[in-house]
Amino acid sequence: MNLLRITASEIPKFRRRLLAWFAAHKRDLPWRRTSDPYRIWLSEIMLQQTRVAAVIPYYERFLEAFPHAQALARASEDRVLANWAGLGYYSRARNLQRAAKEIVLRHGGEFPREYESALALPGIGRYTTAAVLSIAYGAPHAVLDGNVARVLARLGAQRGDLRAPGMWRKLETAAQDLLATKSPGNWNQAMMELGATVCTPKSPRCEECPLERWCRARKLGIEETVLQPRKKRDTVDVTLAAAVFLDARGRTLLVRQPGGDGALFSRMWQFPAIETARSNERAALAQYLREKFDVEVNRNLTTLPAARHTVTFRNIRLEPYLIRVAQLPPVPGARAIPLARIQGLPVSNATRKIADAATIQQNEERQHS
Repeated sequence: MNLLRITASEIPKFRRRLLAWFAAHKRDLPWRRTSDPYRIWLSEIMLQQTRVAAVIPYYERFLEAFPHAQALARASEDRVLANWAGLGYYSRARNLQRAAKEIVLRHGGEFPREYESALALPGIGRYTTAAVLSIAYGAPHAVLDGNVARVLARLGAQRGDLRAPGMWRKLETAAQDLLATKSPGNWNQAMMELGATVCTPKSPRCEECPLERWCRARKLGIEETVLQPRKKRDTVDVTLAAAVFLDARGRTLLVRQPGGDGALFSRMWQFPAIETARSNERAALAQYLREKFDVEVNRNLTTLPAARHTVTFRNIRLEPYLIRVAQLPPVPGARAIPLARIQGLPVSNATRKIADAATIQQNEERQHS
């Protein structure tokens, strides 16, 4: 307990205080009303890099579509991604399904109880393993995420980069030492809840904290400054020119591109697109369509309203163009679908924005025809 400097005689009182606070102040969240490991696992994956308020409707809809690991394992990837669409970070959904298949194949359809077996599942790291096993099975594993690390760092007045390997190992040890082994699930959730709602990165509400009396940063008056801000990656401005083909039947063309611009569309169904320099979008797109799909668009490009989109460190300017054709070009592996039905496919928010711009243009043309 050297990191926190809390005496052994104080630990029981420390634990009781936090658990009592959690019982009285915890948020009523749907995944807290169950001990089903599948539902708890799903919530933990969805909550990665995503706000609680944004997750709740997706969580509920996803469970309606895939109520257990068996249903998720046997579903098509397109259906899984369609139910995830809009939540972002789509590798989470792909790994979730890969793990579900492993669970069905190797673990009888039940999330494994053994730490190493759970850790070996696709997309599951040390934090998720500890969270699911402690909450669902009462296993004595402490979690350490950004919220918990912040609480521990302030308690011990620890300066420096919390994500540095050496510091993170110290925080892991401290978290495990503090763990209330008789109620590890509630303890872990209490620590995370405290970090999320009280011991926040900026302007922590120390006067509401049940652990204030043990907090060295508070005693030293450095609760606002003790934490070192994480260095953010510099943002990159990207321009994408996209082609919205539209035939006489109102159908458009979607493709899947594994790399390059495909990564910016989460490797899901997308309009043909090319990353390009500003002021050269039209010519670059025409050349791309000619070389990639053997399609000559000439001057048959109607400019659609541009849209903004952000993916991690990228600020993307979407420059879509409507291309009316008698027949959609025969592109291997492409999908022809009515423009109005795109929203039901597994597509990224960037593709949705492009489709919305094309739909608005289509409706305006109908009104003036």
